[in-house]
Amino acid sequence: MTSNPDSAGVARTARDDGKDRFATLSFEREVAAPLSVLWQVWTAPAARMVWASPAPAVTVEFLEADSRVGGREVSLCKVDGQPDIRCEVGWLEMQPARRSVNYEMVSSSGVTQSAALVTADFSGAGERSRLAVTVQLSSLAENMEEGYQRGFGAGLDNLADVGERTMLLERVIQAPRALVWGAWMNAETLPLWWGPDGFSCRTTRIDLRAGGEWVFDMIAPDGTVFPNHHRYGEVRAEERIGYTLHWGENGPKHADAWASFEDRDGATKVTLGMVFSTAAEFQDAKGFGAVELGQQTLGKLERFILSR
Repeated sequence: MTSNPDSAGVARTARDDGKDRFATLSFEREVAAPLSVLWQVWTAPAARMVWASPAPAVTVEFLEADSRVGGREVSLCKVDGQPDIRCEVGWLEMQPARRSVNYEMVSSSGVTQSAALVTADFSGAGERSRLAVTVQLSSLAENMEEGYQRGFGAGLDNLADVGERTMLLERVIQAPRALVWGAWMNAETLPLWWGPDGFSCRTTRIDLRAGGEWVFDMIAPDGTVFPNHHRYGEVRAEERIGYTLHWGENGPKHADAWASFEDRDGATKVTLGMVFSTAAEFQDAKGFGAVELGQQTLGKLERFILSR
């Protein structure tokens, strides 16, 4: 785990008129995860939804989420008995696994509380990575510095925890993005290739759209049956999907997941991420070879597409 917000290394700079309207805040986190995982946890909407809440009493509802240059994210922080806090994030620069820059506007009851420029720098090697965040904050309706110290610091603590239980699979598939998307988000073809080598799928029902679900059994080569239930929360055609994984129909959730699809000169980079519900589940999955089995699944997807 990382340090609490009070030990986040917050730096303060001069104010313009002594009214504490301007501040520069600095946060650092060391994360026991590869740099590629940290970048995805910072930018992928499905992952951001997991770590965004600064406290258990705060519910964060995402209204928009588009993590690319020119895109924006809009969310509402909800606390019982208090007005909702609206946060708008606009992505200005993205250098994958190196740096991101975004603006952030916070408002309540239609009144802007603050504006900030957020710069995040990434570094690391092997199984450890580092995130350094600088927030150039302008408080408008009231002094927001203390709230940013607590809220942003707590959010980054959550991010570090999420990074340490996130599994990431990446593969460049030698086929256009439209074909890859079509094979994935098609109720007839998805069950034909999903799962590691030698596994098959037996579908109970399937509805591949936002708010839909896929209830199915994965059947191992030795006949062992693994009940599964995927619930789809977001579907952006040919870009990404977000869903949750459950142990059997309406069973306990064991991961929040996403898949993204990017053009690569006629090929398609597929990124599949999973934030496991607990560190123990993440370690168990690694222990039984989930990374290798997941890569087999993406390999089956590529072979399926190229065979058609």
